[in-house]
Amino acid sequence: MSEATTGGDGDDEIVTVNFKVTESFLREIDDTWQGRGFNSRSEFIRYTLRDGIEFPTFDRDELIALLQAEADVDADRTLTAEEARERFGTSNE
Repeated sequence: MSEATTGGDGDDEIVTVNFKVTESFLREIDDTWQGRGFNSRSEFIRYTLRDGIEFPTFDRDELIALLQAEADVDADRTLTAEEARERFGTSNE
């Protein structure tokens, strides 16, 4: 499924990497790779790691800000778009 490389020249030697996960997490990994059409667990893990390196989504600060925003919504500490325009003196354009 994955043809992407990590930016090497294509002559990189493939090495084996071992790591530990809980059995429940391994079941989640297996359910995910099989459900998404990958040919193997290894292919899915390589793809996921490569994707995380090439296209990082959140860093710690962004995650904290996202969690704080969610807490603000839950606590009803938000503004409507109209309230924000009035408060900050911007127009609808």
